[in-house]
Amino acid sequence: MKSPSFILIVTLLVALPAAGQQHSQIDRARVAEEVKTEFLHAWNAYKQYAWGYDGLKPLSKVGYNWYDVPLYITALDAYDTMMLMGLHEEADSVRRFILHNLNFDQDIYVKNFEITIRLLGGLISSYQLSGDKRFLDLAEDLGTRLFPVFNSPTGIPYVDVNLRTGATRNPRTNPGEVGTLIIEFGALSKLTGRPEFYNAAKNAITQVFRRRSSIGLVGTWMDANTGEWLDPDSHLSACIDSYYEYMIKGWLLFGDPDLKAMWDSSIVPIKTYLADETPTGLWFGHANMFTGERTKTWFGALDAFFPGTLVLAGDVPTAARLQESCFIMWNRHGIEPEDFDYRAMEAARPRYFLNPEIMESTYYLYQATRDPHYLSMGKAIFDSLKAYCRVEAGYCELKSVVTKEQSDRMESYFLAETLKYLYLLFAPPETVDLRTTVFNTEAHPIRKTW
Repeated sequence: MKSPSFILIVTLLVALPAAGQQHSQIDRARVAEEVKTEFLHAWNAYKQYAWGYDGLKPLSKVGYNWYDVPLYITALDAYDTMMLMGLHEEADSVRRFILHNLNFDQDIYVKNFEITIRLLGGLISSYQLSGDKRFLDLAEDLGTRLFPVFNSPTGIPYVDVNLRTGATRNPRTNPGEVGTLIIEFGALSKLTGRPEFYNAAKNAITQVFRRRSSIGLVGTWMDANTGEWLDPDSHLSACIDSYYEYMIKGWLLFGDPDLKAMWDSSIVPIKTYLADETPTGLWFGHANMFTGERTKTWFGALDAFFPGTLVLAGDVPTAARLQESCFIMWNRHGIEPEDFDYRAMEAARPRYFLNPEIMESTYYLYQATRDPHYLSMGKAIFDSLKAYCRVEAGYCELKSVVTKEQSDRMESYFLAETLKYLYLLFAPPETVDLRTTVFNTEAHPIRKTW
């Protein structure tokens, strides 16, 4: 088996055009600066109206917290974006604030998945980008406090854990939340020399994989205590999406052949039962995990991560085809919906949550091909965001992409992911070395330093 780094290098070079064809009419440096300006617009709104809170409500101009005490989620999520954008003075003030104020000794139940991808991933990337070991110390403390979630009869983690007591609750989970831990806990393991972190996270994703159906699909909901499936709906959307993403990203980061074998086994039924060829192009819909029978012709904002994952897996042609469908979905209403019925060509769930997945896939496809088509695509997406979601105090979600009615929330991932991937699309390619760096599902860059 060739090494992950070799495969990644090949993937990112196979479709490079001749040097004279690598430039488009889009001024990449200018657009990168425009994205940075919009990041500062959103960040400064957070600072003005929600500093010290987990997030911002941009329409009512107030802050909100996830729990009874703040964990400074937006500040930490945004830190490595600032570092990559070269906003070092602003980043340094955030670093000092986080290291002085963030304390995980709190008597609160938190959602393991969300805290892992946002805070644990953010602390690890912050440590690697800044060199400040206090970030790693915080990461180890957090990882230790989250670790009791793995103490179920199956090894499938519980959903919630109390950061102070270690008590766990809520066994109703899904492949996405179970399988999206290997990057963060694995990196923590490598950086601290504590193998239990890697082993528990790998066992978790393995337990889901072992429970796939006889035709190779997984469902939406499962029980951590029994391992039984609670919902047989199979797809690439919420509750499953990053389960597949972390097979490839985990393999690239750690070189673990078991993760690559899981992907190789999983992609066959994905293409067999979820893929759907239509007059408008290639889509991936929903199917029953046991029979493969089509259940919905839905594809949505979260599914749009899959072209990027296909790029990392080396399948650029399929990724490019699916990305065209994603862009069709985006353009149907001027911005993508939460779910889109690709047969009816209408929004099935019309909300838009400032999702980053289509931007991530655009970035990876441009890195793989240097095709200026993806710069044009990214610029169109960026312009739509500004047209429909930009408000005086940052950016807001949409209740409906059809009516463009706005919703009062700006998730931290807008600063961690959405604007980061747009920036990286237009920034100098050397800004991130994809031969040694993997982005977690919250777009925190984790470098292979071990």
